[in-house]
Amino acid sequence: MIATVIDSSPRRASGSLFGLAYGDALGRPTEFLTVAEIVRRYGPAGPRELTGDPALVTDDTQMALAVAWALHDAPAYTPEVVEPLLRQRFRAWAVSPDNNRAPGMTCLRACAELDRGVRWQQATVAGSKGCGANMRVTPVGLLDVDLDTLAGLAQLQAGLTHGHPTGLAASELTAYAVRLLRAGAALTDLPDLLAARAREQRTVYRADWLGDLWQRPGEATPEEFIARGWDECLRVLGRLDTALARADDGGDPCRLTGEGWIAEEALATALLCALRHADDPVGALARAATTAGDSDSIAALAGAFLGAARGMSAWPADWSTRIEYADQLTTLATPHD
Repeated sequence: MIATVIDSSPRRASGSLFGLAYGDALGRPTEFLTVAEIVRRYGPAGPRELTGDPALVTDDTQMALAVAWALHDAPAYTPEVVEPLLRQRFRAWAVSPDNNRAPGMTCLRACAELDRGVRWQQATVAGSKGCGANMRVTPVGLLDVDLDTLAGLAQLQAGLTHGHPTGLAASELTAYAVRLLRAGAALTDLPDLLAARAREQRTVYRADWLGDLWQRPGEATPEEFIARGWDECLRVLGRLDTALARADDGGDPCRLTGEGWIAEEALATALLCALRHADDPVGALARAATTAGDSDSIAALAGAFLGAARGMSAWPADWSTRIEYADQLTTLATPHD
């Protein structure tokens, strides 16, 4: 049983949100490089130092901030209240001059439809389960809400752009992982806890949050629709278990759990990096950034997980003033510490 009383002393919310940004910043310059190119540039340990003044992040952190601000502004956590706020923040991000960090095409396409006033269930890219669904969900995991609300919020923020059931399920699991770690769960217990959640929720379609999203050609029932997502998450969690049972060869973690371009693989590979380097959080980010896959998203999620587990002490003290959007990260995280 996971404790319900949050220990705020380590500043776990700040650790998680800043950790996401730190991982994003370290993975930003390596995202489209091969592992060999990354090693030539940074050495075998990968990038371990923030660079730039400030150290720039990508759309991963920008969209996580959009979600966090929508939640910050919400007087209640209901779909009727939160959906318009998410829509507003996503639309603002899409047209911002700072949105020049190789943003995902799925998010841009969906935001263009949202900007036209289309119902979000029609605006979303129905077949996409890209990691844009869960790279930004960490703020949901920092809320002190019941599990049904956490699940609804996580799936709603994903569904506005990524309508595939696996994007929904992986987003819920990502937020749930942050919540568990912040509440004191052991990092080593996380794979089993997430698999149990996936099995428990396998046929739970949250119609109050998702409406008729499931209705598309080839889908028979909402339960069958959402079960496809949970089953894909369970399969990748099985791959994570297999990877963890092996000795670490120090190579690209993407070879074992996927390159992270899709939501469930971003979750699993980030967890693999976090678990392999639980005692060296910066090393976990560097490992996540030294991949042939979506390095910034994998490292961002690894940072969110380790920061939730360890708090701000996981990270070098001077990084908090050197990261882009430090003021917003502080404003949004501090009330949850």
